Amino acid sequence: MSKQTTLDPFALWKSMYEQTESNLSDAIHETLKKEEYAEYLGHLQSGYLQYQQFIQSATDAYLKQINVPTREEISSVASLIINVEEKVENLDEKIEDEILNQNVSSEITKLKASITRLDKKMSQILKILTNEEEQATQDPPSSEQDQKPE
Repeated sequence: MSKQTTLDPFALWKSMYEQTESNLSDAIHETLKKEEYAEYLGHLQSGYLQYQQFIQSATDAYLKQINVPTREEISSVASLIINVEEKVENLDEKIEDEILNQNVSSEITKLKASITRLDKKMSQILKILTNEEEQATQDPPSSEQDQKPE
């Protein structure tokens, strides 16, 4: 019997992948280790940053021409709004404290007036009692017969 070999495309693809991957991996590692590659990346990054600054300045100039606020202006306004909100909250708390203090003050004033009225009434009662006591000491009680009419 003769052994028939069939072509397996997946096995062929796998062996090609493994050989290519190892060769490319070695080449990439060698390139990354070189000083020239690091310099190239530095120049590339510098160029990108210059491009980005140019785009930013062009966008800012365009937005100023059409009277649209920039991101920095919007964030500045947002921080100002937050500061105003904090001040309003502080004022609200102060107003509430003042209202409470006014209510307490009016209650204290009412209590003082009430105490003053009670003090006057007590003084009147004491005067009446002292007058009755004085009259009782000045007029000795007469006998019981004198008090009863016959």
